[in-house]
Amino acid sequence: MATRQKAPIGRPRGFDADAALEQAMRVFWEQGYEGASLTDLTNAMGITRTSMYAAFGNKEDLFRKALERYTEGPASYGARAMREPTARQVATAFLAGSVRATTSPGCPAGCLGVQGSLAAGDAGRSARDALVVWRDEHVALLRDRFQRAVDEGDLPGDADPGALARYLMTVANGIAVQAAGGITRDELQLVADMALRSWPSA
Repeated sequence: MATRQKAPIGRPRGFDADAALEQAMRVFWEQGYEGASLTDLTNAMGITRTSMYAAFGNKEDLFRKALERYTEGPASYGARAMREPTARQVATAFLAGSVRATTSPGCPAGCLGVQGSLAAGDAGRSARDALVVWRDEHVALLRDRFQRAVDEGDLPGDADPGALARYLMTVANGIAVQAAGGITRDELQLVADMALRSWPSA
């Protein structure tokens, strides 16, 4: 007699890990790491805690996976900006992408990478550390791209690629905080445009 295979306990039939991770990402984006309770997360994901642990690990593991999803989705403007032909176009696309991502209708305002751990205490230390690494990696990518621009003569020889990268990231982070506070897309685009007026020319 054939035995029916049981679905894992607590996991609804037709469980979609991708959709569940999308919902978890949105909860972390809106509430931050510490603000997102396990109940908030499992309710949004439509699964039990047991199921969450089985599919994604603990809350910290889930946060890291959500951050990866955010990087490949809403924050993918950063990788696209790097492919622009000139340093100025990279900077323009990076800030414009930041404005769009932090003010997208139907998404939480602001940036998961900024708001994720702004108010994190000891319990959120791992998330805060993960986000420091995440932001530093993006600064490093920008720095390397601007170093190439210096080497190719697209930026002046005395331009500081590291300082330019940090400047752009700081402006983008500020845009995210302002967006979370309700500042409109048009207003933030004006800020991005203003920030680029001092961009060095070769």
